[in-house]
Order: sequence, then structure tokens, then C-alpha cells
Amino acid sequence: MSFQTFTASADPSQGPARLQALREKLRLEGLDGFIIPRADAHQGENVAPRDDRLQWLTGFTGSAGFCIVLPDVAGVFIDGRYRTQVKTQVDLAHFTPVPWPDIKPGPWIAEHLPQGRIGFDPWLHTPDEIAAIEATLAGPAVTLCPSANMVDAIWPDQPAPHLGRAFIHPDALAGKTSAQKRADLGAQLQKAGQTAAIITLPDSLCWLLNIRGTDVPRTPVLHGFAILFADGHVNLFTAPEKLDGATRAHLGDQVTISAPAAFVPTLRSLQGPVRVDRATAPLAVSLELEEPVWGDDPCRLPKACKTGAEIAGARAAHLRDGAAMVEFLCWLEAQAPSGKLTEIDVVRQLEAYRRATNQLHDLSFETICGAGEHGAIMHYRVTDESNRPVTPGELLLVDSGAQYRDGTTDITRTMAIGPLPQGGAEAYTRVLQGMISLSRARWPKGLAGRDLDPLARYPLWLAGMDFNHGTGHGVGAFLSVHEGPQRISKMSEEPLQPGMIVSNEPGYYREGAFGIRLENLIVVTPAAKLADDRDQLCFETLTFVPFDRRLIDLAMLAPGERDWLNAYHAEVAAKIMPLVSAPAAEWLKKACAPL
Repeated sequence: MSFQTFTASADPSQGPARLQALREKLRLEGLDGFIIPRADAHQGENVAPRDDRLQWLTGFTGSAGFCIVLPDVAGVFIDGRYRTQVKTQVDLAHFTPVPWPDIKPGPWIAEHLPQGRIGFDPWLHTPDEIAAIEATLAGPAVTLCPSANMVDAIWPDQPAPHLGRAFIHPDALAGKTSAQKRADLGAQLQKAGQTAAIITLPDSLCWLLNIRGTDVPRTPVLHGFAILFADGHVNLFTAPEKLDGATRAHLGDQVTISAPAAFVPTLRSLQGPVRVDRATAPLAVSLELEEPVWGDDPCRLPKACKTGAEIAGARAAHLRDGAAMVEFLCWLEAQAPSGKLTEIDVVRQLEAYRRATNQLHDLSFETICGAGEHGAIMHYRVTDESNRPVTPGELLLVDSGAQYRDGTTDITRTMAIGPLPQGGAEAYTRVLQGMISLSRARWPKGLAGRDLDPLARYPLWLAGMDFNHGTGHGVGAFLSVHEGPQRISKMSEEPLQPGMIVSNEPGYYREGAFGIRLENLIVVTPAAKLADDRDQLCFETLTFVPFDRRLIDLAMLAPGERDWLNAYHAEVAAKIMPLVSAPAAEWLKKACAPL
């Protein structure tokens, strides 16, 4: 467990020299370019310091993106969440921000490199990623070439791999034993005529074996690879020193533990059709197999559809977390009008309230706390250099979450600090209307996140507004705060199924002025049958924290929206009031009074 730190995690001034060294290395290797993703061999969102090559080279600290270095240009590809942030973190004289996916890497490469060889590390890219780039390259003049990692070759003080201990995740919290999971998935492989499946995602590995780890910040996963055989046996490849006697006993004799160096030789020895997920596994894996067949990671969907025990754990975790949030909001309302608080003060106090529960394992991600114009930087992370006061007359956006042994939380609230900025109440109310619309949704089975995404945007669209991020992401059970395959997004084709937990987080960002985001976690559940007796689904809300009534324009709310909000606040008061201090209970009573 580690406290949040605030020092700048990269020095952009080092970027030009490192870029020059990389280009010189490429020249010596006969390459004209190299692709540097923010990824490790496990494709996890959080990467260990050793694997944060994108940040080391460019200075960009966002959770997604990649850089393509060519002889005369180095493009840093970032999505809509980071288009403001990247401008402050890279040397713009040497690195060029590229809006992605608006501009795709293939056409961009073709524009800047008429012919040549571009290297990439096949352990850091999936087959789908490479195929997508190759499909959009203009002709055969430019080729992508698997190679050793060129950034590692010029990184003299690259950190060593982390060797944190794994630990047991109790069956009572998982709702199913590892043996049951392995038997079920093995039977699926047998039915498909496959001898084995390769597991490369850390959260899949941990879910399958009912273990957790400490190999990356904020996400309790173990780094390793696994081969799941059709008879339910698993070969786990990880540093043996990560597993103590208790964890080895928990894994049992049907899980063989091997050193990471044995992974590639074992892949080469496998017989028969072996399943590989081309969307998540490194390309290097399929290159080593004699008979790879493409198929989904067998763990991803059952992991996403939570058991009854996991949903019960999520409910308990959210009540605990909601109480900590209410204590924090009570404190904030009393202290913020003085103008003496800074963003770092806010982050530290919120973490202190979560630690006071005595059940916090870790944060689920670095807290996003943006005051005023910083709120418009969607994934802003305060540092000692960027820290600024929380000033009356501004909005304060706080997006945070926690890892408890029984569940993972993620919540965003935006608060008024003193007088409202111009346009703040209207924008806030439209964002709230979008959240309410998605919360109230019910739909026929089979619809995907892309089908529901417009519900959260429509109130903003009516005013010509929108937001450049997905409406919701999947959330794990004491695992990754961003979990696939489910999400609420224009791009999501995965049907929503009972037990899937997703976030509901519309927003609005006015660059240079303020940002607004509101976020609850919700779980897909069967809906009560109505007139036509159709099978439908709906959402159960897991998060119970009030909204800032000072920012709600009541005249904009329809009767149904007001009814939902009053019912939600009444439930917040009933569930959270017994869990908080007397001052916080008094504050909560006022915050949840009917509108």
C-alpha cells in the first residue's frame, strides 16, 4: 500500500536528448522508426516503472497513448481525455501531439515516411494492433518489423522488475473456487476442440486463480502468464519468489509454477489448437505457437459477470466508501470557502478519510482533483509543480476511488466553491440529467454499451455540448478499476449482461474555465417484467453520495428527473447516515433534503 505522491513523475526537458539517442540507435539497427506504446507485455492499464517507456521518452503521464518516432517527427498519439494535458507535459518543439483515433497511425506514417522500416516490440503489441496499422499503410513501401525494444537499449537506469508478493483472494468473496472456474473453462476448451488457452491479462490470471498481487500501483494484480489446459490444469509462469507457502498451498497441485524464462519454450512445445486472444495477447505469443487459433480470453466474460458474492461485496464497499466521501464533503464545505486549501490538501484529506475506515487496501487510481481550469483537463493529476489553490468562485472536480478487499470503487463529484462561475449551473444540470437518464434506463437483452451511450449525452447535445470520453467503463471486483469487455461507449459492441459493473460518468469540459463530471457505479440486473412480459435489463446503483444541490437548476429538471433525484438522496441518507460522525450526519441531512 502506498500513499499518493505529488512530485512530477517525468521531466519533459529530458525528452529531446532521449529522442536523439533513440534515433541514433535506430540508425545503427537499420530502422527508420519505432513505436513506443504505454503498455507492458500484459496490456494492463497501469504499468510498472520499468515498463513506462512512453513517459520516460516523452514526459507524457496519461494512462493511454503511444509515440511513433520517425526521422523527422515524433508523434504522441492521445485520445480526447488527454489533448489538453499532453500540451503541458511534452516538449512541443520535438514531440507533436496527434489526436487519436481521429488520426490513425497508418495514414500518419504514410504521410511522414514515404518508405522505410519501422520497428516494434512484439511483446508490447497485440496482433489486432499491428494488423490495424498494416491495413492502413499506403502500399508496401513502409513495413513494420518485430525487433528488440529500442527504448530499453538506450535506458541506462531502467528499473528492475517488481517482485511483490501475491496473496490469496478468499473464495467467500469470489463466490466460486479457482478449481470450479478452471473446470468450467476447461470444459469450454474441450467443447471447442482446443487443447489449451493462453492467459496474458493479469486480472484474468488473478481472477482464475483467486489470488491478487502487488506488481503495479493501485491495481492488485500479479504479473505473469498462464496456460490453461482443457483438463483444468494451469501452468503459471511468474517469479517463484512472489509466492509464499500459503499461496502455493491455495493454488494446489493442479497449478504448476514455472519461472518466466520457461514460458516461450513451453509455448513452442504445445500440441494441438491453442487459443490466443488476438485483442489482448502479445503478438509474440502467437508467433511462438505451432497451431494458434484466435478466440476470446476465456476469463474475460465470466470475470465481468460478477457472482452474487462479488456484487454483495461491491455493495458493502460502496457503503463504506460513501461514508468516507460524506465525511470528506462535509469537511470540504466547511474549509474550502477560506481559500486556503490547495488541490493537494484536498487529495490528502480524502485519502485520510478512506484510510480511517481501517479497511482500505489502496487507492484504485491516483485521485484526480482539478480546481477551476484544471478541472477541464479530464485526467489531470496534481503535482507539486501544478498544485494550485481551491479558490471561491470556481468548480472543483474530484474523481477518486478505493480498493477494498470486497470491492473496487470509483466516484466523481463536482462541487461549487463559493459563487458559481458563469454557465456552471446549466452545464452541471445537463450532465446530471444525462446521468439520471442512464440510471433510469431499461432495455431489451442483447443491447450493447453503444446503444445506451446516447442516453447520457442527449441533454448535452440539446445545447450543442458533448464530452470526449466514454460514458462508462467496466469495473472489477478488487481488481482493475477499468475492466473489459463491457463499457458504455460509442465503440462498444459487447452486449450488457447481468452482473456487469460499469461506471456512469457523463461530463462537460470548458477549457480554461472549469470541468464537470459526475460518476456513480451501476450494476446490470434483470428488470421486473412489464406488460409484454419481455426480458429486459436495468441498472442498480451502487454509489451513494449526494450531488451538490447548489449547482442544480431546478427549472431545467423534468418531474421524473426530480423524482429520481429525491428518491436517490433519500436512499443515500438512509444508508449512509448511520455510518458517519454527528457533524457529517447533520451535513448529509441538509444535502439530501427533498428538492
